[in-house]
Amino acid sequence: MNLIEYVETQMLDTKKKVSAFKAGDTVTIHYKIKEGDKERVQQYQGVVIQRRGSGASASFTVRKISNGIGVERIFPLYSPFIEKIEVNKVGVVRRAKIYYIREAKGKKGRIEEKQQGGAAAAAKEAAKSSKAAEGTAKVEEKVEA
Repeated sequence: MNLIEYVETQMLDTKKKVSAFKAGDTVTIHYKIKEGDKERVQQYQGVVIQRRGSGASASFTVRKISNGIGVERIFPLYSPFIEKIEVNKVGVVRRAKIYYIREAKGKKGRIEEKQQGGAAAAAKEAAKSSKAAEGTAKVEEKVEA
């Protein structure tokens, strides 16, 4: 192992674990921004167009539509400025790099969301129905009082 690979592996071992996401997923990146002596966290939400590279030099591109204009931003995966990455939706795409989304307009620009099946979906539905039942019970108590 040469010196560069050794340093990269040491950097990756000290970094936090990154959530698994791929091209087509909708993610929210919490990114630290320094303005003078102040520091704040800004959220950037969009669709992952691509992931490239490996190791400490890995990066990913996120695209969002802002005021009708497509905006793309490249983030280093292991940047110290990234506070966290949330996966909002898991998209169904057949390619690793979805550049075709740049020209797509209207319904063609949408990415199908992966449906959760099996026990996970059933548990989610059960939780929703129990919350709804609790809400109606509270309303009935207020009406009686």
